[in-house]
Amino acid sequence: MKKILVTGSNGLLGQKLTERILAQQDFELIATSKGQNRYAVKDGYTYAEMDITNEDSIHEVVAKYKPDVIIHTAAMTNVDTCENEKELCWLLNVTAVDYLIKACKKYQIQLVHLSTDFIFDGEDGPYTEEDKANPVSYYGESKWAAEQLLMQSDIHYTILRTIIVYGIVNDMSRSNIVLWAKGALEKGLPINIVNDQWRMPTLAEDLAEICLLAAQKGAKGIYNASGKDMMSIMELVEQVADFYNLDKSLIKPISSDSLNQAAKRPKRTGFILDKSVKDLGYQPHSFKEGLEIMDKQLKQR
Repeated sequence: MKKILVTGSNGLLGQKLTERILAQQDFELIATSKGQNRYAVKDGYTYAEMDITNEDSIHEVVAKYKPDVIIHTAAMTNVDTCENEKELCWLLNVTAVDYLIKACKKYQIQLVHLSTDFIFDGEDGPYTEEDKANPVSYYGESKWAAEQLLMQSDIHYTILRTIIVYGIVNDMSRSNIVLWAKGALEKGLPINIVNDQWRMPTLAEDLAEICLLAAQKGAKGIYNASGKDMMSIMELVEQVADFYNLDKSLIKPISSDSLNQAAKRPKRTGFILDKSVKDLGYQPHSFKEGLEIMDKQLKQR
């Protein structure tokens, strides 16, 4: 049984990995995050506090548990905050990866690293794994720099690039565009949504699944790991409204330029998933199926 250490286990993907591993019992799990464990179930795995910005903290935890695989989900992902707090962004998204690479090299560990569609400029999506990176934001730059560190290292690495991850956690401590749009429309609030950006939203359960497939199969190199449906952000929110029978007239289309956001966003990303489907057996849900899964979980809470 492979021993997996997960960074950022309190986050949405981190909690889905814990849930999936506990349900399947096909891996031994060491969940790590800063602060206390926020996952509801405390049995059946080990929780350890680990600060990814502290090299000593990483080496201490890794030396103690000696995992076969590290799945690195922790990152600074707020695109505008990254633009405004560049030093912190670099520390969390690049320096931390450098620390993990060193620990993985020392103990011969596979590193599964989560990356993003924001390494691309969005002029020519959807993208394959071989397409040329050209980030338009500091967040994208930091994630591309981390990928380059991995590619230049001699460790066993897997890069999984993903897009707009949605889903729910038990304590509802994590929001995302689906929950935000649903919540606002249920309150009858008008919302402004960009109509000139296209993405392939990813169900958190699907992303957890491909992380574990990559660990199980010892995958090497870069894999696309998104949902399978391409849509504009506007269409995404309209589909949420349709699913919950909410008032679509509250959704106001706007252009990206009118938002005056600190960071530029790529226009059209999206991924070609053929390699992940063929090599890893990845089978993501449709967006509608993803909404059905989330809705079922919300009703069970």
